[in-house]
Amino acid sequence: MRRLNILYVVMAAVCCLLIGCDEVDKADRLVYVKPAEVSRAVLIEDFTGQRCLNCPNATEEIKHLQEQYGSDKVIAVGIHGGALAVYTNSKVKGLRTTLGDDYNTYWNVEAWPTGLVDRRGKPTTPDQWAGMVRTELEKTSPVELSVATLYDGSTRTLTIDTHVLSSQTMSGKLQLWLTEDAVVAPQQMPDNTMNYDYVHNHVLRAAINGAWGEDITLKEGESTEVHHSITLDEEWAAENIAVVAFIYNDQGVVQVVRSEE
Repeated sequence: MRRLNILYVVMAAVCCLLIGCDEVDKADRLVYVKPAEVSRAVLIEDFTGQRCLNCPNATEEIKHLQEQYGSDKVIAVGIHGGALAVYTNSKVKGLRTTLGDDYNTYWNVEAWPTGLVDRRGKPTTPDQWAGMVRTELEKTSPVELSVATLYDGSTRTLTIDTHVLSSQTMSGKLQLWLTEDAVVAPQQMPDNTMNYDYVHNHVLRAAINGAWGEDITLKEGESTEVHHSITLDEEWAAENIAVVAFIYNDQGVVQVVRSEE
């Protein structure tokens, strides 16, 4: 009789276990967690030129801001174009590009140095950048952005993989720029002398995916992967090349990141 009671207890336990293990609908198993907004980095588009006396002062302001907040938080791109920029010729190494000219024309730049901070409004003078950068860094961004690069020295091909995760559904443009640091080229200085050994950093070299980037649509909580490649010019030092990626819309830059090779 005792054995029979034990059997009943075991059978009851098994029944309870089976009832508790009923299959749960997949929709009830996973709880969606909306991605959190992330800290923001700031893009400074520095309109500059080698014949611009005050442009080295703008470079010093950028350096100061990067020392204050971090070079990963304040990302600068030197756009050489317009009347005070210089094309390469048989006598001088110039950094001016038709791309830089196009940007100067589009943004109506008629005085140098000026710059755009996260494309908020019109180009401004360097003395205004600190306040604008501080304001932008106090915000968060709905977009998490990262860039990975792989360089093939035998073909001088740089492959770029861009990863985007958004906490909201939105549309905009993804822009990829190629920049170069440590470029030694002449620069007119504030005292009106010419420094032939001036070191230029974050020099805009090329637009990897077109002058104004490409359309991108982001969905809340979904990752987006974009792949590109570019062949580096023989004049560019591969070890000093970086990719600047940013997403922007009509309101300005949503997020920016810089990835060194």
